[in-house]
Amino acid sequence: MVKRRGPDALLDLFPKRRVLVVGDLMLDQFVRGKVGRISPEAPVPVVAVSEDSWMPGGAGNVCCNLAALGASVSLVSAIGADAAGGQLLAELRARGMDTSPILSDPTLITTQKCRIVAEHQQVVRVDRESSHPLPAALQRELLERLGRAVLQSDALVISDYGKGVVTRAVAHGALRAARKHGVPVIVDPKVEHFKLYKGVDCITPNMAEAWGGMRLTPKAGEEAVRALGRRILKSLRLRSLLLTRSEKGMTLFEAGGAIRHIPARSREVFDVTGAGDTVVAVMALALASGAKLFEAAILANAAAGVVVGKLGTATTTREELRAALAEGAA
Repeated sequence: MVKRRGPDALLDLFPKRRVLVVGDLMLDQFVRGKVGRISPEAPVPVVAVSEDSWMPGGAGNVCCNLAALGASVSLVSAIGADAAGGQLLAELRARGMDTSPILSDPTLITTQKCRIVAEHQQVVRVDRESSHPLPAALQRELLERLGRAVLQSDALVISDYGKGVVTRAVAHGALRAARKHGVPVIVDPKVEHFKLYKGVDCITPNMAEAWGGMRLTPKAGEEAVRALGRRILKSLRLRSLLLTRSEKGMTLFEAGGAIRHIPARSREVFDVTGAGDTVVAVMALALASGAKLFEAAILANAAAGVVVGKLGTATTTREELRAALAEGAA
């Protein structure tokens, strides 16, 4: 068992850890330019393109967060044997990730989200995707690859975006493999799949996902939040639940009954895109490094504070996280 350590020592251990991510991959494309006129064909702006860029999205952004923190990353997922899939694999490999467990199949469509951005303003987003569950044969192949990859992993993240990879069979197979080898499981949940995550070490929903996952109407007040957290913890038999609450910070619920709140970091918020991916990545790395649940949650909260201060889908480094922790302690 890994010894308990302080925040600095935990951060030093991140590059020595390998995290396995299972979930829905996406390719995020950004087409940037300027608007100088309105189209004569329709009342829409004409964007003169100056730049195209691509980056991994969905579970891929969790992987980017892990890699930025120094961890070794393996990814189990399924994509189409199409141009978007090829671009996605190239982007992942360029960031040093192990893509060998990823299935590429001609019957699938790689999820792609193309954002047209003019002067920092998103004009429109174009999506190509299919959210049908993977065929049974592909699910079996995915689980075989997962079973091999988990043997070399210190933590398992399930990044569920509801695009067909995280089925009941895949979720249950992943949990069985992780438990067999004593690997902690941290889940970024999808509302419709809450019941698939029974018995995991931690799930990290935001408030909308928490209420929706339990099929409950949102209620105001701290006592309602505490009651909701206790209900989720009991219903899913979790080791812990980390509720992310935007400007209100985070609340950690532990199976032993402890409920502790962590205030949000006081910094200007530019963009909350991808903050949930950062939270689940840091929780996984911290727990893999021997952190207690509350220590891991503090690190995750600090990391979220860093990324929301950046424009667009962002990550944080160990150096930035170390500085944020020092600033919070001052």
